[in-house]
Amino acid sequence: MRKIFIFIFFAGALFSSCKKNNSGVNNTPPSNLVVNAVVRADNSGNVDFTASATNAVSYEYDYGNGIFATVPSGVVTYKYPASGSYTVKVTAKSAGGQTVSKSIQIIVSVTLTLVWSDEFDAPGTPNPSKWGFDIGAGGWGNAELQYYTNRLENASVSNGTLKIIATKENYMGSPYTSARLLSRDKYSFKYGKIEARAKLPAGGGTWPAIWMLGNNINTVGWPACGEIDVMEHVGNQLNKIFGTVHHPGHSGGNADGGTVTIANATTEFHTYAAEWTTSSIKFSVDGAVFYTFANSAPLPFNQNFFIILNVAMGGNFGGTVDPAFTSAQMEIDYIRVYQ
Repeated sequence: MRKIFIFIFFAGALFSSCKKNNSGVNNTPPSNLVVNAVVRADNSGNVDFTASATNAVSYEYDYGNGIFATVPSGVVTYKYPASGSYTVKVTAKSAGGQTVSKSIQIIVSVTLTLVWSDEFDAPGTPNPSKWGFDIGAGGWGNAELQYYTNRLENASVSNGTLKIIATKENYMGSPYTSARLLSRDKYSFKYGKIEARAKLPAGGGTWPAIWMLGNNINTVGWPACGEIDVMEHVGNQLNKIFGTVHHPGHSGGNADGGTVTIANATTEFHTYAAEWTTSSIKFSVDGAVFYTFANSAPLPFNQNFFIILNVAMGGNFGGTVDPAFTSAQMEIDYIRVYQ
């Protein structure tokens, strides 16, 4: 009887060791993982997820766009900011840290809604509730030749468009004047689509831009704040449109970007846009995407940005100004933000 008792005790101890570690935590791995997704039909981007597994205590969701979440219950609703096909991976985790994973494919449609705009319908000074001005010379590090003012001679609204006018004149020690409008402290946004319909200035040395900077520029500086150049054009490279992002390690001449050549940039209106999500920034002209940048969580493009509109003269990118240049304007029909 004594020998039988010892054998039974040993077998029981062996069985128990398969279930628990030294701290008493159950080591049985999760099993029977089931993942369901319901894409809402309202084109809101909302997807209702449900995950369940035997012996799981939490679930990690990889939504397929660079965003991750730990969901103890396995039940969660996530709102995708952009349309697309996404591979969603769910990892079930046991109390002992063992895991099992499963991936599913979903297709999401998102209808963007207009959330902010300036249609430039009120004549006179640009709307002060939406725009302020940077004042000064040099272009803040770009060696530009203009002096930015807030005068009507350099920025005004008339006949349904905003005119930013660069002029050859001696002013405050600079040989040219122009304007730089910005929505800082008035409007900023994170993710969505920014779109502007504009006709660009002509002339060698002109450098118009529609662009954005991160709200935290005053605390972290540039390029740590990030910069998104929706549209840049250089008069010395007529009809060549630049879409660019600047961030640490990739700024100035080493920035990430692409170009496209279009017709009649300075004589006709075109629509310039950037669609910005957690996973990408897509630059387009007249609806045709010409460059896609891969966004991710460590980059500065996951915070609010404000909008800047300006025409520079010369400088590091604008180049040599045509000696015959007297005046030119960037004319903007509207600027709109959709989310």
